Amino acid sequence: MTAWTELPEVLSIASLSQAYRDGELTPASLVDMLWQRLESAPARGVWISRLSLPQMRAYAAALADKSPDDLPLYGIPFAIKDNIDLASLPTTAGCPAYAYQPQQSAFVVRQLIAAGAIPVGKTNLDQFATGLVGTRSPYGVCQNSFDSAYIAGGSSSGSAVAVATGLASFALGTDTAGSGRVPAAFNNLVGVKPTRGLLSTSGVVPACRSLDCVSIFTLTAADAERVIRVANVYDDADAYNRPDQPLPVPPGFAGCFRFGVPKPEQLQFFGDAAASELFAEAVAELVRQGGSAVEVDIQPLLDAASLLYAGPWLAERYLVAGELLQNSPEALFPVTRAILANGADLSAADAWQAFYRLQELKVRSDAIWRQIDVLVTPTTGTIYRIAAVEDNPLELNSRLGYYTNFMNLLDLSAIALPAGFRANGLPFGITLCAPAFADRALLALAKRREQLAPHALGVSATLSSELPDASTEDTFGFIRVAVCGAHLSGLPLNHLLTGRGGVLLQRTHTASTYRLYALPDGKRPGMVRAEPGAAIAVEVWALPVSRYGEFVAEIPPPLGIGSVQLQDGTSVQGFVCETAAVGEALDITDYGGWRAYLARPD
Repeated sequence: MTAWTELPEVLSIASLSQAYRDGELTPASLVDMLWQRLESAPARGVWISRLSLPQMRAYAAALADKSPDDLPLYGIPFAIKDNIDLASLPTTAGCPAYAYQPQQSAFVVRQLIAAGAIPVGKTNLDQFATGLVGTRSPYGVCQNSFDSAYIAGGSSSGSAVAVATGLASFALGTDTAGSGRVPAAFNNLVGVKPTRGLLSTSGVVPACRSLDCVSIFTLTAADAERVIRVANVYDDADAYNRPDQPLPVPPGFAGCFRFGVPKPEQLQFFGDAAASELFAEAVAELVRQGGSAVEVDIQPLLDAASLLYAGPWLAERYLVAGELLQNSPEALFPVTRAILANGADLSAADAWQAFYRLQELKVRSDAIWRQIDVLVTPTTGTIYRIAAVEDNPLELNSRLGYYTNFMNLLDLSAIALPAGFRANGLPFGITLCAPAFADRALLALAKRREQLAPHALGVSATLSSELPDASTEDTFGFIRVAVCGAHLSGLPLNHLLTGRGGVLLQRTHTASTYRLYALPDGKRPGMVRAEPGAAIAVEVWALPVSRYGEFVAEIPPPLGIGSVQLQDGTSVQGFVCETAAVGEALDITDYGGWRAYLARPD
C-alpha cells in the first residue's frame, strides 16, 4: 500500500473513492495536493471565487470519523456555478453589482456536503446564465480545456472546465437552454440535464425559474449516477420541485432499443464536416450495441426551440435583472443587457399566444415518443473560436442552441456524452433525450455505451478501467427480479409485472444449485437451493422500486423473495420457496423449467 504523493490528471469519483478505501489517500491529503494544483493551474477564466485552504481543510477534518462506506461522496471535491449558493462565498451570477452573501447553501449543495463532498469554489458563467458560449462575463472569458483559442461553452463554462482540467471531480451547473450540455460537449464530459424539477433549485439564482434545472458535470456516466443519487432529494420549500416518478424503462435498454435520429435535412453542422462524420460514427456505434435507428421528424422540437427567447420566457429572464437594467444598466455585460432588455415590453397577450403555441407543439412532439425510446442528436453542430463569438455573439450563440433549446420547454430529460475527437483535437458530443423522468434509463444506456466502447468515445484508458459492467449492474430506481413460474412471459401472472411497469431484461438460467418442484395446487412451482442441483430457466425483469413493495406483498406462501444466483455468477432478487413446503411436491427439476414442464406430453 503506497500513499498518493500527487494527483492524477483527472479526478474521477470512482478512483478517489477506491484510493480512500485502500488507505492510499485521505481527505486531508487530497485537499493539500489539490490546493497546490489550484494555485499553479492556468487561470482559463474558471473561478470567480474559491475557498481558502483553511476552509477546505475544515471540510476534510469533518470527515475524520467517517469512511467511504458511510458517505457516498466521501472526500470528493466539487465546484459550484456562481448562480448557486454556497454559504462560505458570495453569489454573483456573473454580475458584481448583483452579488449577495447567502445565509445558507443551496438545498442541493447541502445534500452533497452531507454526503461527504468537499466544495472548492464558485465558477465563472455567462452573466445571469444567459448564453451558451462562456464569453459573457466581467470576470473574464472561460477558455476551452483542450484549446484556449476556443470557447468552453456556456453558461456553465467554469464548472465544465474545472472538471475537465482536474480541479474538481464533479461540478454543479444550471441548464435552462443547454447550459449543462454544451460545455460538456466542448470539454469531453458527461453533462446531465435532469428532468425539470427533479433536483431542487432552492438557493439558485433564476434564469427562467419555470424552466431551470441544476445540472451535473462528471467524467463518466457512473460518476454522474452517484451524484444524482445524492442530489435527488425532494425539497418541499421549492415550489418547482417535483416528486420523482421513474418511467418504467429497463436498465440499459436491454434488448434492441429504438433510438431516433433527425431527418437528414434537419441535421445542422454549420459547415463542420468533422462533426457530421463523428455523429454518423456515434449512430453506427449505437447500432452495433443493439440499437435500432429510426428516422424521425423533429420539426415540432425545433419550432418549440424558437419560442425560448421570445414571449414569457424572455420576460422571466427580465424579472431577475430588471431592476439593474432600469437603474444601473452599465452593470450588465453588453450582450446580456441587450438580450434581457427585450423582455421588458412583452404583454400578457404575447405570453398567452406563446403558451398556446407551445401546447400545440407538445401534442405534436408526443408522437415522436411513440416511435422511439430515446432521441439521439449532436449536442451542438459545431464549436467556435472565442474571437469569432466576440465578433458575432448573437448568431453563433443561437446556432449552439439548435439541439438544446427545446428540451425544458417540452419537459424532456437529457444527458450529453463524449463522442470522439476532431482531427484538430477538439471533442465532439452527442445528447440522448427522452420524456420527463427517464433520467435513470438514460444514465443506464450511457453507462452501457461507455463500457462497450470506451476508447471510441474519447474515454481515457485510465477511466475506462474504472467503468462498471453496466450489463450486470442494477440502475437506481429499478430492481432486477428473477421469475421462474406463472410470472413468466405469456403466463397467467405476468400482468403483475407488466402492469407495474416491469420490462423483460433477459431469459437465462440460474446457477446449477437449485431444484424445482410443482406445488400441490398445480398452478406454480417452488424453487429451492439444493445439492445436487441444476440450472433452472428463469426470466429477469426490471421493476421500478416504487412498485416493488406492492408486488412482493402479493406473493402468497410458501413462496417468497430472496437472493437467486444466476448462471453468470451474479445475484438478483427472485422467487424462492420454503424448503418444508416441497416435501411431498413433485420434483420437476429434470424438465429444466416451469414452461417446459407445462409443455410436457400428456
